[in-house]
Amino acid sequence: MVEKGDGTGRAGAIEELLRIMERLRDPQKGCPWDLEQDFSSIAPYTLEEAYEVADAIQRNEPRELCEELGDLLFQVVFHARMAAEEGLFDFADVVAAINAKMIRRHPHVFAGEVVKDARAQSEAWESLKAGERHARGLVGGGALAGVPVALPALVRAQKIQRRAAREGFDWNRIDEVVAKLEEELEELKQALADAEPLERAREELGDLLFSCVNLARFLDADAETLLRDANHKFEHRFRVVEELAREQGRELRDCTPAELESWWQQAKRRGP
Repeated sequence: MVEKGDGTGRAGAIEELLRIMERLRDPQKGCPWDLEQDFSSIAPYTLEEAYEVADAIQRNEPRELCEELGDLLFQVVFHARMAAEEGLFDFADVVAAINAKMIRRHPHVFAGEVVKDARAQSEAWESLKAGERHARGLVGGGALAGVPVALPALVRAQKIQRRAAREGFDWNRIDEVVAKLEEELEELKQALADAEPLERAREELGDLLFSCVNLARFLDADAETLLRDANHKFEHRFRVVEELAREQGRELRDCTPAELESWWQQAKRRGP
Protein backbone atom coordinates (compact mmCIF):
# COMPACT_ATOMS: atom_id res chain seq x y z
CA MET A 1 0.00 0.00 0.00
CA VAL A 2 1.23 3.46 -0.86
CA GLU A 3 1.98 5.60 2.18
CA LYS A 4 0.19 8.93 2.40
CA GLY A 5 1.89 12.08 3.55
CA ASP A 6 0.34 15.25 4.91
CA GLY A 7 -0.72 18.17 2.75
CA THR A 8 2.65 19.89 3.10
CA GLY A 9 4.46 16.77 1.95
CA ARG A 10 2.27 16.43 -1.12
CA ALA A 11 2.80 20.08 -2.05
CA GLY A 12 6.54 19.63 -1.57
CA ALA A 13 6.54 16.59 -3.84
CA ILE A 14 4.85 18.58 -6.59
CA GLU A 15 7.39 21.38 -6.21
CA GLU A 16 10.21 18.87 -6.44
CA LEU A 17 8.74 17.42 -9.63
CA LEU A 18 8.55 20.90 -11.13
CA ARG A 19 12.19 21.49 -10.20
CA ILE A 20 13.21 18.20 -11.80
CA MET A 21 11.43 19.17 -15.00
CA GLU A 22 13.04 22.59 -14.98
CA ARG A 23 16.48 21.00 -14.58
CA LEU A 24 15.83 18.52 -17.40
CA ARG A 25 15.02 21.45 -19.70
CA ASP A 26 17.93 23.61 -18.56
CA PRO A 27 19.67 24.81 -21.76
CA GLN A 28 23.16 24.33 -20.28
CA LYS A 29 22.88 21.40 -17.87
CA GLY A 30 19.70 19.68 -18.98
CA CYS A 31 19.05 16.39 -20.75
CA PRO A 32 19.71 16.57 -24.53
CA TRP A 33 16.67 14.40 -25.31
CA ASP A 34 14.30 16.45 -23.14
CA LEU A 35 15.64 19.67 -24.63
CA GLU A 36 14.88 18.49 -28.17
CA GLN A 37 11.21 17.85 -27.46
CA ASP A 38 8.21 20.03 -28.29
CA PHE A 39 4.44 19.67 -27.88
CA SER A 40 4.06 17.55 -31.01
CA SER A 41 6.90 15.16 -30.23
CA ILE A 42 5.71 14.60 -26.65
CA ALA A 43 2.02 14.13 -27.53
CA PRO A 44 2.40 10.42 -28.50
CA TYR A 45 4.05 9.70 -25.14
CA THR A 46 1.19 11.44 -23.36
CA LEU A 47 -1.32 9.20 -25.12
CA GLU A 48 0.79 6.13 -24.39
CA GLU A 49 0.95 6.93 -20.68
CA ALA A 50 -2.84 7.43 -20.55
CA TYR A 51 -3.34 3.98 -22.06
CA GLU A 52 -0.89 2.46 -19.60
CA VAL A 53 -2.98 3.94 -16.78
CA ALA A 54 -6.06 2.30 -18.28
CA ASP A 55 -4.18 -1.00 -18.62
CA ALA A 56 -3.12 -0.98 -14.95
CA ILE A 57 -6.73 -0.33 -13.94
CA GLN A 58 -8.01 -3.17 -16.11
CA ARG A 59 -5.46 -5.57 -14.63
CA ASN A 60 -6.31 -4.38 -11.10
CA GLU A 61 -2.69 -3.56 -10.28
CA PRO A 62 -2.78 -0.65 -7.78
CA ARG A 63 0.99 -0.38 -7.43
CA GLU A 64 1.43 -0.17 -11.20
CA LEU A 65 -1.47 2.28 -11.34
CA CYS A 66 0.34 4.54 -8.87
CA GLU A 67 3.47 4.44 -11.02
CA GLU A 68 1.59 4.98 -14.29
CA LEU A 69 -0.32 7.93 -12.84
CA GLY A 70 3.04 9.43 -11.93
CA ASP A 71 4.21 8.96 -15.52
CA LEU A 72 1.05 10.64 -16.77
CA LEU A 73 1.50 13.51 -14.31
CA PHE A 74 5.03 13.95 -15.60
CA GLN A 75 3.61 14.40 -19.08
CA VAL A 76 1.40 17.23 -17.79
CA VAL A 77 4.40 18.84 -16.11
CA PHE A 78 6.46 18.44 -19.30
CA HIS A 79 3.85 20.20 -21.45
CA ALA A 80 3.39 22.92 -18.85
CA ARG A 81 7.14 23.53 -18.68
CA MET A 82 7.45 23.90 -22.45
CA ALA A 83 4.49 26.29 -22.43
CA ALA A 84 6.09 28.34 -19.65
CA GLU A 85 9.29 28.62 -21.67
CA GLU A 86 7.25 30.11 -24.51
CA GLY A 87 5.39 32.46 -22.17
CA LEU A 88 2.04 30.76 -22.81
CA PHE A 89 1.11 29.36 -19.38
CA ASP A 90 2.68 27.38 -16.56
CA PHE A 91 1.77 24.48 -14.26
CA ALA A 92 0.00 26.79 -11.79
CA ASP A 93 -2.21 28.01 -14.63
CA VAL A 94 -3.07 24.40 -15.53
CA VAL A 95 -4.08 23.67 -11.93
CA ALA A 96 -6.02 26.91 -11.59
CA ALA A 97 -7.88 26.20 -14.83
CA ILE A 98 -8.98 22.71 -13.81
CA ASN A 99 -9.96 23.93 -10.32
CA ALA A 100 -12.16 26.62 -11.85
CA LYS A 101 -13.65 24.20 -14.36
CA MET A 102 -14.57 21.59 -11.74
CA ILE A 103 -16.23 24.21 -9.53
CA ARG A 104 -18.05 25.69 -12.52
CA ARG A 105 -19.29 22.30 -13.73
CA HIS A 106 -20.49 21.17 -10.28
CA PRO A 107 -22.89 23.90 -9.15
CA HIS A 108 -24.87 21.23 -7.27
CA VAL A 109 -21.80 20.74 -5.07
CA PHE A 110 -20.34 24.24 -4.84
CA ALA A 111 -23.25 26.60 -5.55
CA GLY A 112 -26.27 25.05 -3.87
CA GLU A 113 -28.04 23.81 -7.01
CA VAL A 114 -29.94 20.51 -6.86
CA VAL A 115 -29.81 17.61 -9.33
CA LYS A 116 -32.12 14.62 -9.15
CA ASP A 117 -29.71 11.82 -10.02
CA ALA A 118 -26.57 10.88 -11.94
CA ARG A 119 -28.36 11.02 -15.30
CA ALA A 120 -29.60 14.53 -14.59
CA GLN A 121 -26.08 15.51 -13.58
CA SER A 122 -24.69 14.13 -16.85
CA GLU A 123 -27.21 16.19 -18.80
CA ALA A 124 -26.34 19.29 -16.80
CA TRP A 125 -22.65 18.63 -17.34
CA GLU A 126 -23.09 18.43 -21.10
CA SER A 127 -25.20 21.58 -21.06
CA LEU A 128 -22.44 23.41 -19.22
CA LYS A 129 -19.87 22.13 -21.70
CA ALA A 130 -22.05 23.35 -24.57
CA GLY A 131 -22.15 26.78 -22.95
CA GLU A 132 -18.36 26.77 -22.69
CA ARG A 133 -18.03 25.86 -26.37
CA HIS A 134 -20.38 28.73 -27.20
CA ALA A 135 -18.24 31.09 -25.14
CA ARG A 136 -15.13 29.93 -27.03
CA GLY A 137 -16.85 30.62 -30.35
CA LEU A 138 -17.19 26.96 -31.36
CA VAL A 139 -20.91 27.16 -32.09
CA GLY A 140 -20.39 27.85 -35.80
CA GLY A 141 -19.28 24.26 -36.28
CA GLY A 142 -22.58 22.91 -35.00
CA ALA A 143 -23.25 20.39 -32.26
CA LEU A 144 -20.18 18.34 -33.17
CA ALA A 145 -17.74 21.24 -32.92
CA GLY A 146 -14.83 20.71 -30.59
CA VAL A 147 -14.72 16.90 -30.61
CA PRO A 148 -10.95 16.31 -30.95
CA VAL A 149 -9.98 14.70 -34.24
CA ALA A 150 -6.96 13.05 -32.60
CA LEU A 151 -9.11 10.89 -30.29
CA PRO A 152 -9.07 7.13 -30.89
CA ALA A 153 -11.74 6.41 -33.49
CA LEU A 154 -13.96 4.39 -31.15
CA VAL A 155 -13.88 7.10 -28.49
CA ARG A 156 -14.57 9.83 -31.03
CA ALA A 157 -17.47 7.87 -32.54
CA GLN A 158 -19.06 7.63 -29.10
CA LYS A 159 -18.63 11.32 -28.47
CA ILE A 160 -20.12 12.47 -31.75
CA GLN A 161 -22.99 10.00 -31.39
CA ARG A 162 -23.78 11.36 -27.93
CA ARG A 163 -23.63 14.93 -29.23
CA ALA A 164 -26.00 14.08 -32.08
CA ALA A 165 -28.35 12.26 -29.69
CA ARG A 166 -28.63 15.33 -27.48
CA GLU A 167 -29.87 17.21 -30.54
CA GLY A 168 -32.61 14.60 -31.04
CA PHE A 169 -30.79 12.75 -33.83
CA ASP A 170 -31.03 9.26 -32.37
CA TRP A 171 -32.92 5.99 -32.37
CA ASN A 172 -35.74 5.56 -29.87
CA ARG A 173 -35.30 1.86 -29.11
CA ILE A 174 -32.40 -0.56 -29.02
CA ASP A 175 -34.09 -2.90 -31.52
CA GLU A 176 -33.87 -0.07 -34.06
CA VAL A 177 -30.13 0.11 -33.43
CA VAL A 178 -29.81 -3.65 -33.93
CA ALA A 179 -31.81 -3.40 -37.15
CA LYS A 180 -29.44 -0.70 -38.41
CA LEU A 181 -26.49 -2.92 -37.51
CA GLU A 182 -28.01 -5.77 -39.51
CA GLU A 183 -28.66 -3.40 -42.41
CA GLU A 184 -25.02 -2.30 -42.47
CA LEU A 185 -23.88 -5.94 -42.35
CA GLU A 186 -26.09 -6.79 -45.31
CA GLU A 187 -24.68 -3.85 -47.27
CA LEU A 188 -21.15 -5.07 -46.55
CA LYS A 189 -22.05 -8.60 -47.63
CA GLN A 190 -23.61 -7.25 -50.81
CA ALA A 191 -20.54 -5.20 -51.63
CA LEU A 192 -18.38 -8.29 -51.20
CA ALA A 193 -20.76 -10.50 -53.20
CA ASP A 194 -20.87 -8.01 -56.07
CA ALA A 195 -17.06 -7.91 -56.15
CA GLU A 196 -17.20 -4.14 -55.90
CA PRO A 197 -13.93 -2.21 -55.49
CA LEU A 198 -12.29 -2.68 -52.12
CA GLU A 199 -12.93 0.97 -51.27
CA ARG A 200 -16.67 0.28 -51.31
CA ALA A 201 -16.37 -2.75 -49.01
CA ARG A 202 -14.10 -0.79 -46.67
CA GLU A 203 -16.61 2.04 -46.51
CA GLU A 204 -19.39 -0.39 -45.63
CA LEU A 205 -17.18 -1.99 -42.98
CA GLY A 206 -16.59 1.45 -41.47
CA ASP A 207 -20.36 2.01 -41.34
CA LEU A 208 -20.74 -1.35 -39.62
CA LEU A 209 -18.14 -0.46 -37.00
CA PHE A 210 -19.84 2.88 -36.40
CA SER A 211 -23.15 1.07 -35.85
CA CYS A 212 -21.44 -1.29 -33.39
CA VAL A 213 -20.29 1.72 -31.39
CA ASN A 214 -23.85 3.03 -31.42
CA LEU A 215 -25.13 -0.27 -30.05
CA ALA A 216 -22.51 -0.11 -27.28
CA ARG A 217 -23.85 3.33 -26.37
CA PHE A 218 -27.39 1.95 -26.11
CA LEU A 219 -26.05 -0.81 -23.86
CA ASP A 220 -24.53 1.93 -21.67
CA ALA A 221 -21.10 0.47 -22.38
CA ASP A 222 -17.79 1.97 -23.47
CA ALA A 223 -16.86 0.64 -26.90
CA GLU A 224 -13.14 1.05 -26.27
CA THR A 225 -13.40 -1.04 -23.10
CA LEU A 226 -15.50 -3.69 -24.84
CA LEU A 227 -12.93 -4.07 -27.60
CA ARG A 228 -10.08 -4.11 -25.09
CA ASP A 229 -11.85 -6.91 -23.19
CA ALA A 230 -12.43 -8.80 -26.44
CA ASN A 231 -8.73 -8.46 -27.28
CA HIS A 232 -7.82 -9.85 -23.88
CA LYS A 233 -10.21 -12.77 -24.30
CA PHE A 234 -8.84 -13.61 -27.74
CA GLU A 235 -5.25 -13.44 -26.50
CA HIS A 236 -6.03 -15.81 -23.64
CA ARG A 237 -7.78 -18.33 -25.89
CA PHE A 238 -5.10 -18.11 -28.57
CA ARG A 239 -2.41 -18.91 -26.01
CA VAL A 240 -4.43 -21.98 -24.97
CA VAL A 241 -4.56 -23.08 -28.61
CA GLU A 242 -0.78 -22.63 -28.87
CA GLU A 243 -0.33 -24.69 -25.71
CA LEU A 244 -2.55 -27.50 -27.01
CA ALA A 245 -0.62 -27.56 -30.27
CA ARG A 246 2.73 -27.69 -28.45
CA GLU A 247 1.50 -30.63 -26.37
CA GLN A 248 1.20 -32.54 -29.63
CA GLY A 249 4.49 -31.26 -30.99
CA ARG A 250 2.74 -29.21 -33.65
CA GLU A 251 3.14 -25.73 -35.09
CA LEU A 252 -0.09 -23.81 -35.65
CA ARG A 253 0.78 -23.04 -39.26
CA ASP A 254 0.98 -26.78 -39.97
CA CYS A 255 -2.39 -27.67 -38.41
CA THR A 256 -5.65 -28.21 -40.26
CA PRO A 257 -8.60 -25.84 -39.85
CA ALA A 258 -10.49 -28.66 -38.14
CA GLU A 259 -7.73 -29.10 -35.56
CA LEU A 260 -7.54 -25.38 -34.90
CA GLU A 261 -11.29 -25.15 -34.47
CA SER A 262 -11.29 -28.11 -32.07
CA TRP A 263 -8.59 -26.53 -29.91
CA TRP A 264 -10.35 -23.16 -30.06
CA GLN A 265 -13.52 -24.74 -28.69
CA GLN A 266 -11.46 -26.31 -25.88
CA ALA A 267 -10.01 -22.90 -25.11
CA LYS A 268 -13.51 -21.40 -24.95
CA ARG A 269 -14.61 -24.08 -22.50
CA ARG A 270 -11.66 -23.26 -20.26
CA GLY A 271 -12.71 -19.60 -20.14
CA PRO A 272 -12.76 -16.72 -19.87
